[in-house]
Amino acid sequence: MKKSLLVLFLVIGINLVYTQRSVTNFNNQWQFILEDNANFSQENLDDSSWTALNVPHDWSFENGVRKGGDQGQGGGYHDGGIGWYRKSFNVNKASLSSITFINFDGVYMNSDVWVNGNHLGKRPYGYISFRYDISKYLKAGENTIAVRVDNSLEPSARWYHPCGIYAPVKLIEVHPTHFKPNSVFVRTPTIQENKAEVVIDTEINGNLKNLKYEVKILSPERNELTRKSEQLKVSNPTFQFEIEHPQLWSPKSPSLYKAVTQILDGKKIIDEVETTFGFKTVEWKTETGFWLNGENIKLKGVCEHWEGGPVGGAWTKPMLRWKLQSLKDMGINAIRPSHNPTPPMFYDICDEIGLLVMDEIFDGWHKKAPQDYGKQAFDEWWQRDVTEWITRDRNHPSIFVWSLGNETHSDMAPELVKFGKRLDPTRLFTSGAGNPEDMDITGVNGGSETKSFIESRTFDKPFISTEAPHTWQTRGYYRTQTWWRDNELPGTYDLPNLTEKEIFFYEGINPKNWRNRKQSFNSSYDNATVRVSARKYWEVMRDHPWHSGHFRWTGFDYYGEAGLVHGGLPFNLFMGGALDVAGFKKDLFYFYQSQWTKEPMIHMLPHWTHPRMKKGTEIPVWVYSNVDEVELFLNGKSLGKDQPGTVWNEMQCEWMVPYEEGKLEAVAYSDGKEVKRTSFSTSKQPSKLRTTIQKLEAEDSFTTSYIITSESLDENNNLYPYGENKVYYNIRGDVKKISMENGNPIDSISRTKSDFRALFFGKTRLFLRELPNAQTASIITASILGDKALFTSNTITIDAKQIQVLGNSNVDGLEILYTTNGDNPETNGTIYKGAFEVSDGTTVKAIIKQNGKSVLDMEETFGKNRGLFWGDEHSKDMWIGRGINISAEDGILKGGAKASTDARRYKGTGFVRFDGKEGSVAFYQENDGEGGDYSIRFRYMHNNEGELHPMKLYVNDEYIRTLEFKATGGWEKEWKFVPTIITLKAGANNIRLETEGESGPFIDELFVD
Repeated sequence: MKKSLLVLFLVIGINLVYTQRSVTNFNNQWQFILEDNANFSQENLDDSSWTALNVPHDWSFENGVRKGGDQGQGGGYHDGGIGWYRKSFNVNKASLSSITFINFDGVYMNSDVWVNGNHLGKRPYGYISFRYDISKYLKAGENTIAVRVDNSLEPSARWYHPCGIYAPVKLIEVHPTHFKPNSVFVRTPTIQENKAEVVIDTEINGNLKNLKYEVKILSPERNELTRKSEQLKVSNPTFQFEIEHPQLWSPKSPSLYKAVTQILDGKKIIDEVETTFGFKTVEWKTETGFWLNGENIKLKGVCEHWEGGPVGGAWTKPMLRWKLQSLKDMGINAIRPSHNPTPPMFYDICDEIGLLVMDEIFDGWHKKAPQDYGKQAFDEWWQRDVTEWITRDRNHPSIFVWSLGNETHSDMAPELVKFGKRLDPTRLFTSGAGNPEDMDITGVNGGSETKSFIESRTFDKPFISTEAPHTWQTRGYYRTQTWWRDNELPGTYDLPNLTEKEIFFYEGINPKNWRNRKQSFNSSYDNATVRVSARKYWEVMRDHPWHSGHFRWTGFDYYGEAGLVHGGLPFNLFMGGALDVAGFKKDLFYFYQSQWTKEPMIHMLPHWTHPRMKKGTEIPVWVYSNVDEVELFLNGKSLGKDQPGTVWNEMQCEWMVPYEEGKLEAVAYSDGKEVKRTSFSTSKQPSKLRTTIQKLEAEDSFTTSYIITSESLDENNNLYPYGENKVYYNIRGDVKKISMENGNPIDSISRTKSDFRALFFGKTRLFLRELPNAQTASIITASILGDKALFTSNTITIDAKQIQVLGNSNVDGLEILYTTNGDNPETNGTIYKGAFEVSDGTTVKAIIKQNGKSVLDMEETFGKNRGLFWGDEHSKDMWIGRGINISAEDGILKGGAKASTDARRYKGTGFVRFDGKEGSVAFYQENDGEGGDYSIRFRYMHNNEGELHPMKLYVNDEYIRTLEFKATGGWEKEWKFVPTIITLKAGANNIRLETEGESGPFIDELFVD
């Protein structure tokens, strides 16, 4: 018996070395430093002082928001910089006869790679996979890889981008004769109900002599359906198969087949590649839109930045699956990764869960952000990057159309389309509002939201809304008055106010301190928009046969573009998602779910805790549901039934309910029987935390992740919907903090370095990732709880718990010490035994001790001017009728232009001065209206009598005219305006003032009237 076992072991060992390709997880045990030194590429270097980490990694997200951050408003005020990664790895002597690739799924951006001090190459684009053959540089024993990542030129994108090795890395070892990377191409040229044709092309590198090529096709159940083999005579063999009764891939039934391609030396497999594919038919028709598998369906999609969500760019596969499944649960059937390809695991998940993908390659084909790929590398690199993109992704059944760009225009579009079709002739090409005349499908961003567009449309090819609708919601925030981002635009659909006067009067910031009128939160009643509500646009696309569907902007909120809609700091993220950056579902999520899913659901808004509202005030109560009818009850009394309608403003069930404290309950009925119910009860002040844990299972090379949710509850376990107390965390054991996130767009506290995150409208989250070989982990979570403003009550409680996350830990009792007079609770604290009262302006300090050791140090201040701003119907009067204003100090400053605060009566956080020097200031304006003429004004000041300080005005880098700035009468507070008219195109615009040899005045703001 022992002899037989030994022989079997040896056979297996030889077979593993000789045959299969080896794919090694290369994500762990990297060293990192945020510095730049040419010596870091050397083979032998002491990097022991560097930070040890596992990738995916995003140093920009880890470092957090900074006023003046390199990425600017577009990047949510995060930084760039130059970082280095190093990793040591062992190679056995037998492997030196193989071919070894190092494969990166995503490095942002301008990466250079060295192995044992030998430079392998550079890859500028941050959103593309790449690999290097490192075989000739390897040696038996220890080897070293070094990666330099250069984000010194910023902003390099129009939204937040990651910095670093933000996606998986693999070491791939293959036989000298092997399948060329990305060379397997599975096509399904004909698909019928009873049979389908499969054609498989590939390309082989190496010596073919005496070798065989074999292909097997496996069913979705992993049963072998057919196989074919022959002697290798050419390096690019093609096999053709016929599959009976193919199971079609669709979002409802994502059936996946596998093609197993093998190179054989006798019976030994020397290389093997498994390729997932599916059977589906796609048709686009000008008059009737999109057809999948012979069925005319609407594309119910979302646009989604790779960076949308709580981790910056450093997604693991379990976290990414959670994100995509959350969107799928909303009812979407399609997604547009905007505006760049994603790492391959994104498409793998879409294949598996059933999401159609509009795969997009570029934001622009020329410069759009000041230092983007379009400027730095496009001309030289686009062909290599498009080749990698299409050959890598073309087998995914989820991908149904290619998108070549976004809001960009160039006479090179026909060349891009022609080049792409050589790589994949099986799919059509489009773009997001770029060169529609050259695309197979017309894609329109934003402009398709207007009544005038819909009612006057004429197309000679299929149409899709590549971005629509643009609506905003801040989770937990409500307004009954309609809010237009850029004031109401011509040609829009009506969006009436819900009440004659506003009834809600709370804000994140006192309007007196807003930098501009955009710094309001956005209402969750689906009444904050550019041009159209989400409900109306769904009606439009549903009821027009030619309308193929839409990709709403966006699925999740995302970091960056903070100035575009929200006016800049302290706002640091974009709130266009149906889920916030913490993954909490907004009311908008449930609207779509009510329209796009069949499983009975019910959702009610707003909450029923309004302590500052006059009793009897009529509140619009909405219920989203997909049932026959809904009945509403207040304190047990029926307020009647309503049915969800098909007209846009009847899609919600609606009641006007006079406010009184108590229980509001909605009951859903189908066929006369109750199927769902939901309720709110008026909450008292928060007095405890509810903590729940969601486990995201490990998969592939990624360890398990955890989402830990904290919510503020009153003594009766009702959610307190204004909760904003800090939640503190002590993390123990074999887990790493990914981030803390609450969805608050103005919270700039570090998401990765702090030990607390404040509740935002009652909720916050902690995201954890297991370390490799994790055994045990727990957290202590604690909060000083109460109404921040002491309006409902001046009673304060302290809640602390130890919660087991993984395995078993010793759970010992926690002791709480606190003070209310500013003293150190460690030395002068009172033992917490229960709730206590405080007065206006009190700072409560507390420590949590375990086994005599302090494990958390907490602080919370309470008072009438703390937390949310509570105003009245006149609080925002000063902003009535004002247009868009863009602060000069937030622009791109060059030459002698510098930001300053040394004056009075400036708007925003400062202004720009030149101090006798030459320079320029550039403003970014996203025009979501039609292209055309706009009145603009520059607010300025100087006191140089007789001097005009002429400045050249450029729009989108085209010289328009020279403006003159007469003396205003002072350098301190005498601001005036220079008006002019310019032509803005739809979409992104760059407006630049440049001195003309006579320096410049103080420039405060640009107004677009």
